[in-house]
Amino acid sequence: MNTLFFDDFAAPELDRSRWNVEVTGHVVNNEQQAYVDSPETVYLQPGDEAGANGALVLHPRHRPGYATADGQRFDFISGRLNTRGKVEFTRGVVSARIKLSAGVGLWPAFWLLGSTGDWPGCGEIDIMENVGEPDWANAAVHGPGYFGETPFVNRKYFAGADGVAGWHVYSAEISPASELLFRVDDALIYRVTRPMIEHYGAWVFDGPKFLILNFALGGIYPFKTNGVRQPYFGLPQATAQMIQRNQPRMMVDWVKVAPTDTPS
Repeated sequence: MNTLFFDDFAAPELDRSRWNVEVTGHVVNNEQQAYVDSPETVYLQPGDEAGANGALVLHPRHRPGYATADGQRFDFISGRLNTRGKVEFTRGVVSARIKLSAGVGLWPAFWLLGSTGDWPGCGEIDIMENVGEPDWANAAVHGPGYFGETPFVNRKYFAGADGVAGWHVYSAEISPASELLFRVDDALIYRVTRPMIEHYGAWVFDGPKFLILNFALGGIYPFKTNGVRQPYFGLPQATAQMIQRNQPRMMVDWVKVAPTDTPS
């Protein structure tokens, strides 16, 4: 009950007073999808999935030759949401219950960006990223002097057969004690402190932040993991065929921001 924000996606449709649906203009990281505002790629699913009362679904689709408003062309479309200007916060415990599809070169993520300044000076906190590997997801931190090939990254390896394809709660705590605590299923997997950050650059995580959920395809991070160049950068043919069959999805049972218990 003590929350700053909560959405369990149990309503008939996405609450756009809280969420912005992004549409592709500028493309980063050599990603292979266009983000569109479409019920094909962003929709709510009723509570018929085991363990979920209702879920947000980000669903990439194969749409060869799709043209954006500024004339770019892509063979895939997908979904990306943010809460900028609608739900922002400074500190707290940010968590989401998420279920992914495994597939080499898929790149779903749950993350935060600072609301002021340009990247990387605004600060980026990656609560969960996955590049299609079935057995791990990672957390990472980016800022001035420690972005891109950031030294602040750690993986969570999953035991059991489901891996990332099972439901997991991914969270990050931005505490008044100037540290970032990352957890998966309530188990601490990584801690980043202010002195660690300031060895490389400025600590930029005390300002307002907003939430992002997105499902990218291919791009530089998957490529650095899988080495695939064809038929798409970071995205192999087998995964492209999975998308053509409408199989990969990112499902989000709920998202929550709660006050931190860490003392000042």
